Amino acid sequence: MATDTSAALQEELLRRARARAARPAAPAPAAAREAGPAPLTHAQRRMWLMERLGQNGAQYSVPFATRLHGPLDVDALSTALTELVRRHEILRTRYGRNGEEPYQEPLPAPEVVTVRVVESPGDGDDLLTEEARRPFDLAADTVPRALVLRHGPQDHTVLLTFHHIAIDGGSLETVADELAALYEAAVDGRPRTLPEPPQYADFARREHTDASGLDEGLARWTRRLAGATPPRLPRPATLPADVAEHPAATRTTELGEQVLPALRELGRERRATVFTVGLAAAFAALHRLTGELDLVIGCAATHREGQSMRGLVGLCVNTLPIRVDLSGDPAFATLVERVRDALLEAQQHREVPFDLILERLGAAARGDDGTALVRVTSDVVGEQTALRLPGLEARAVEVGVGEAKFDLTFGLLDADTPASLVQYGRAALDEQTGLALGASFAELLTAVAADPALRLSELPGRLARPQATAGHPAEIRLRAHPEIADAHVPDPAGGPLLAYAVLRRTGGPSPAQLRAHLRGVLARELVPAAVMLLDTMPRTADGAVDASRLPAGPRPALPESRHLQAVTEAFANLLDRRPGPDDDFFALGGHSLAAVQLAERLRSALTLPLIGLDIMQTRTPRAIAALLDAREAERAAAVATAATTPRPRRVREGTVLVTGGTGGVGAFVLRELAAQGRPVLALARPESAHLVGGDGIEVIEGDLGDLDSLRAAVESADAVIHAACTFTRPEVDVAAMEAMVDAWRGGPFVFVSSVDAYGQPTSGQVAEESPSQAPLSAYGQAKLDCERLLLKAAGTEGRGGASAVRSPIVWGAHDRLRDQLRWGATGLLYQAALAGRPISLPAPGAGGHDWYGAPWVHAAALARAVTACLDTPVHGVANAVSGHVAWSDLTAELVTLLGSDSAVTFEDFESEAHRDLDHRWHYRADRLATALRPAPGEDLRSVLASMIKGMEP
Repeated sequence: MATDTSAALQEELLRRARARAARPAAPAPAAAREAGPAPLTHAQRRMWLMERLGQNGAQYSVPFATRLHGPLDVDALSTALTELVRRHEILRTRYGRNGEEPYQEPLPAPEVVTVRVVESPGDGDDLLTEEARRPFDLAADTVPRALVLRHGPQDHTVLLTFHHIAIDGGSLETVADELAALYEAAVDGRPRTLPEPPQYADFARREHTDASGLDEGLARWTRRLAGATPPRLPRPATLPADVAEHPAATRTTELGEQVLPALRELGRERRATVFTVGLAAAFAALHRLTGELDLVIGCAATHREGQSMRGLVGLCVNTLPIRVDLSGDPAFATLVERVRDALLEAQQHREVPFDLILERLGAAARGDDGTALVRVTSDVVGEQTALRLPGLEARAVEVGVGEAKFDLTFGLLDADTPASLVQYGRAALDEQTGLALGASFAELLTAVAADPALRLSELPGRLARPQATAGHPAEIRLRAHPEIADAHVPDPAGGPLLAYAVLRRTGGPSPAQLRAHLRGVLARELVPAAVMLLDTMPRTADGAVDASRLPAGPRPALPESRHLQAVTEAFANLLDRRPGPDDDFFALGGHSLAAVQLAERLRSALTLPLIGLDIMQTRTPRAIAALLDAREAERAAAVATAATTPRPRRVREGTVLVTGGTGGVGAFVLRELAAQGRPVLALARPESAHLVGGDGIEVIEGDLGDLDSLRAAVESADAVIHAACTFTRPEVDVAAMEAMVDAWRGGPFVFVSSVDAYGQPTSGQVAEESPSQAPLSAYGQAKLDCERLLLKAAGTEGRGGASAVRSPIVWGAHDRLRDQLRWGATGLLYQAALAGRPISLPAPGAGGHDWYGAPWVHAAALARAVTACLDTPVHGVANAVSGHVAWSDLTAELVTLLGSDSAVTFEDFESEAHRDLDHRWHYRADRLATALRPAPGEDLRSVLASMIKGMEP
């Protein structure tokens, strides 16, 4: 709520509120179209694969931020965003898998898309970056996240974060235009009728149907790229210590005011666009960096053509691999012509998805070390899109996520302040080289703008020797070792990477010690499979290493791994070629999707953790088998440690399946089960397995959207604790419960439900198993439906007892539980106290009720209550409540803990009190009272203090 005291502003906000209250119902959605799952487009498939490979970081987040000055109506923004998501199915789509094929499926439109408001006296750059870097769960949904930073009464930054699988740059213009129109209508309290847009699922179906017509273009691309290899960038010999926190770097250099006009003029003279000129400059800079003359740089192309694509939101881009011959030391103007011709030729077949090209090329599309063909890209970037809402001044805000989609990107900023840009992955390009390249690229652009006749050899930037003679990073590290006199790491040529070294003295480090040294300073894919010690390095007359006289790599007698046979069979079944133990996955025709499929088959067959990224990094059957050996040994060691650790005597034997172990409640349940010495089977997605692993905990793959995995998990366990929940997709929660109940055939089943299942009782005192009373939220109704499914099945067909444990707000020292300090009723009070803003609470007696506040439970107490139901099921519904706290008492605790000076007032609901604070019920918790008895440190102040401590930077 705004705190500006100007009468004009207050009058304007009051007018808007009255208008919204009187607005008619929104128009009904258009008639139903073709329903059901749709295939993924090839562009989407790449995004989906990256998540399956375990690379679901922030590089595929699309932050869209705008600084707004003027009276921002947050409720109207929420209304507009909700309507936007209703209009465009792709913004509310989940991604599942049918067998090994992914699909996309739109979800029902949400009732409301919440806009989170956070006080931020400064610019809030860290808050924006933190929000933009939060990952999406593609199996759940891709609904955009909305955050508003409030810098002052009429000064805000609005950040909308999308996943790239659902949007591209062209879509942002549509999103911005529609949001502006819908916001204006919401402010005025009137419906805004916009033409119903095309839906991305239809575009995906068309692409899938038209795939057979791509053969000619695919053949053309295959011929064009035959023999092309990725450029060899000067990688760091040692990874930066902070590469995990800062995986990418960007170097931006302003250009003189005459540079961009001169580049445009050069383009006109050569019948080329400024994009083509910028791409030519990228080729020239890459040549200066690598010394190579046959180069490939990727650039983006769009599928947005024709009236049918107008207004379409979605991912409609394709990567074009542009191959250019730089031989003959051409003048830069001549290079522009070469690039122009190559680009025009590529545009003729831009409809061919890049992923299909890579699959057709197979191993030829990668370097010897597995590097993808397109690792360098180029672009011209114009003015950023801004969200221009009526009545407000808007300025686009750059939000960096600190990650790079490609190893190296050259950019030309075509804006009021022209600049050059170089972005690179810090694991792919040496730091000093990156710094120098950022400066030299700007110098190169300036030089060719002044004199396009300059030849490549005359351009700024140090001309590198051909990278083939520069040495592998492992060779560089070995040569730098004080005990090594000479070293060589030859091109593996499809075989294992081997290193050869000559020691300075007898009794120096062993091969194992040298390899361990390399593992400590190099990325895993750069570490040789073996280090072989030589008396002298064989060389030819001119001093080059004589590869023909190097000994062959070691070949341990088979079988050296108990998993090698299984891995070899999986290779053969998937790739239709039986590999040798050291045959390279990519050389056998493997690609990204095949890596995901191979990992999933091996993970299912061997019940060991493995993801597609493991396949792409280890690459050979022998190395993959060794990785599986190591993970099996790690699990055996954990089990052995768990077996020898003294624990309380178990009341009941049997494995307990726990869902939701990566969440706040599930984490405390896992801790409690471990303390009791119970064997645990934790359901988790492969990329999240590390979050739940521990002593006595075995991880099984699955999630709520994969019903087959749920059934298999239930069938593997002797008891079930179901703590997982989507919170926003009730149909998924109910379907998941149906599948689990169907597979349940014995032992107890405990469901972590919610007091929301009671609805809004007429009495302020709610006994356990009181009937539900309307209205129920969608979340509460889903919990109630799940309870009914469970309790109806309990005791039938050999099933055990069932317990539905209804919990209120759960507090505890866990990041997921701390989220409640960011939103909802608790978040409302915490954020206000943190900022020192006035806090308005419902007065006792307001609305005819004497008490307003919240029931709460400590996560540890809830975990004890839930696990108690394994041994003594309640055969019905039980409440798990630690206590009830009035809003006034909770506010007093927060103000004290934060040292806040917030003033507290009491209002009735017709004036200032927030509707989220309209909670007035007390819940009895008799059935589980013993388990809920508080342990030391589980009082209200202690738990709030532990949560607030974790919120501090």
